[in-house]
Amino acid sequence: MSPDSTGPDGQPRNRRVAPAEYGAPLDLSFGAPQDAASAASSADGAGAEATDAGGAARPRRVLSRRERVLRGALAAALLVGAGVGGWYALPVKTVTVEGNQRLPEARVLELAGLQPGFGWLYYGAWRARGLLDSPWVASATVTRVFPGTVRIRVTERVARVRLQQPDGSVLTVAGDGTPLPGALNTQTLPLVSGWGPARLGDVLQVLSALSRYNVQSVVFTPTGLTVKLPSGSVWSGDPQALLKYAGSISMYPNKDISIYPWGVSVQE
Repeated sequence: MSPDSTGPDGQPRNRRVAPAEYGAPLDLSFGAPQDAASAASSADGAGAEATDAGGAARPRRVLSRRERVLRGALAAALLVGAGVGGWYALPVKTVTVEGNQRLPEARVLELAGLQPGFGWLYYGAWRARGLLDSPWVASATVTRVFPGTVRIRVTERVARVRLQQPDGSVLTVAGDGTPLPGALNTQTLPLVSGWGPARLGDVLQVLSALSRYNVQSVVFTPTGLTVKLPSGSVWSGDPQALLKYAGSISMYPNKDISIYPWGVSVQE
C-alpha cells in the first residue's frame, strides 16, 4: 500500500476515483453496433461480466422504451400465433356422451357448447357449464383425452312426484324439488296436493322414507300430512314423528293410522 493511501494514524483512507474509470457511457440505442473499444473488451472477457477500471461490475444495459414496446409486441404476436395454431391443429374430433336418458345426445352437445371444429385445447368448464342450465342435469363430468376427444357423462334428475298447482295444473318435480318440464309417463307418480303454506320439502322427505309402500298420493294442510297407500292411509301432524314411526305402517296393513310424537293410533 502506498504511503499516500494511508492517513497519519496508519489507517487506509478513501481514494478519489477519476470519472473516466467508470467506463464509457452505456449504449441505449436499439440495434446499434458496439464501438471498437467495447467489441475488444467483449472479446477479452469471453463471456465474463463486464467490469470497470477499478474491477467493479458494470451495470446491465437498460432497455429503451422502444425496445420494450417492440419486444412486447413480438411476444404478443407469438402468443396469438401459437393460440391460433393450437385451435386449428387440435380441434375436437370425437365426443362421447353417457348417462343421458331423458335428454337427446344432440341436446347434451348443444348445452355443452361443442360445435364441430371447436379447439380442443380451449374447451373447459367455462364452456361446459351450460350443461347445468338444463333442469334435467343434476351434475356432469367432462373429460378431455389427448389429442382431440371429449367425454361427457351426465347424471339426470328423476321425476319423483306430480305437484298440483293452485290453478289445477300439474307440475312434475324431481326429488330435490326441481321442476322438470316436459316429463313423460308420469301417471304413476304420487300426486301431491293441498292448501296452506307450501310443504313440498316435508312431502319429499316423507315419500323418500316410505318409498317401499307404493304411496298413491299426499295431501298437506296446515295441520299435517295425509299419505294415501294402496290400502289404508297414514296421517301425522309432525313429519319427524312420521319418519320415526314409519315402521308401524307394516304392522297395521290395510288400516288408517295416525302417528303422533308420543305414539301410533289405529282406527278400526
